[in-house]
Amino acid sequence: MTPDLETLLTALYVKIDDEIEGMRWMGRPPLLSDSELVCLAVAQALLGYCSEARWLRFARKCLSGLFPYLPQQSGYNKRLRAALPLVKRMIRELAMDSDFWTDTVWITDSTPVPCGMSRPNVQRSNLAGWAGYGYCASYSRFFWGLRLYLVCTPTGMPILWALATPKIDEREVLAAMLEVDAELIAQRQGILLISDKGFASKAFEKDLAELGIELLRPSFKREKKRYGEPMLKKVRQLIESVNDTLKGQLDLEQQGGRTFEGVAIRVAQRVLALAASIWHNNKIGAPVPRSLIAYDH
Repeated sequence: MTPDLETLLTALYVKIDDEIEGMRWMGRPPLLSDSELVCLAVAQALLGYCSEARWLRFARKCLSGLFPYLPQQSGYNKRLRAALPLVKRMIRELAMDSDFWTDTVWITDSTPVPCGMSRPNVQRSNLAGWAGYGYCASYSRFFWGLRLYLVCTPTGMPILWALATPKIDEREVLAAMLEVDAELIAQRQGILLISDKGFASKAFEKDLAELGIELLRPSFKREKKRYGEPMLKKVRQLIESVNDTLKGQLDLEQQGGRTFEGVAIRVAQRVLALAASIWHNNKIGAPVPRSLIAYDH
C-alpha cells in the first residue's frame, strides 16, 4: 500500500471519528470501530478487491498495522450493510468539507449497475422487484440490474446520488432526488444543471425552473440550437469520465451484490471512495482533484 493511501485513510478516519463523536454503543464496543470499518471499505474499493474474502486475506497480511482486528467475512458483510447510513452521511460530509460544495454548476447522468448476466440468475435473484432490464445507449447493450443516478460538480464530487430500476423514467428519478433534498436546492441560487437528451421535457424544465434550476442539454435535430450548446460537448465529457472512474478504477459493474442491501452498500462504498479521494486531493492541493493514481495500488 502506498504512503499516499495510508495518509488518505488516516485523514478519513479522523474526519469520520469527529463526525460521529458522541455516539455510544450499548454494552461492550466492537473490536473494529465504525470509523475503522468505513476506512477499510474505502481501501477495499480503491485497491480493486471485489471479493470480500480475498480482501480480508490481503488486509490480514498487509494492513495489520492499520487495522489490528479484522472480522471474518460474514461479520464484515453484516457490519458493512449496517453501516450504510453512515457511509451515505460521510459522502455528504466530505462534499460539504471541500471547496466544491458551493459550486452551482452540476452535471447529471445515469449509468448501469448490472446485477446478473444469465436468465436463471435473474429468475432466482433476491433483487426481484428492484432490478429490471434496461438499455445502455453508450455501450449499445442491454443489462439486468439497477441504474446509478449521479449529480456531481465538474470536478466529480458527488452531490446527490440514487439507485433505481431502469424501468423508471430518468426525469422521474431526478425529480424525486431533487424533492428529497429540496432544502439543499433552496440554499443555492442559479443552479445550472447539465444533462443529456434523456432528460429533455418541457414540463420537466418548467418544474426545474420553479426550483431555480436551469437545464442545459443538447438540442434535438428538430429544435433550434439551445443557449450554451457550443460549450456542452466539452462539459459532457466530464460526467462520462466520472462514470468511467467508477467503472474502470472502482469496479462499479463488478460490485457483486445479490440483494438490494448488498448492492446499495457496495455502490455507496465506491461513491464514498471517489468522494474521499477528491476531498483529500482538494485538501492537499493536488493538481487533479479526481486522480486516484496515488491510491489505487
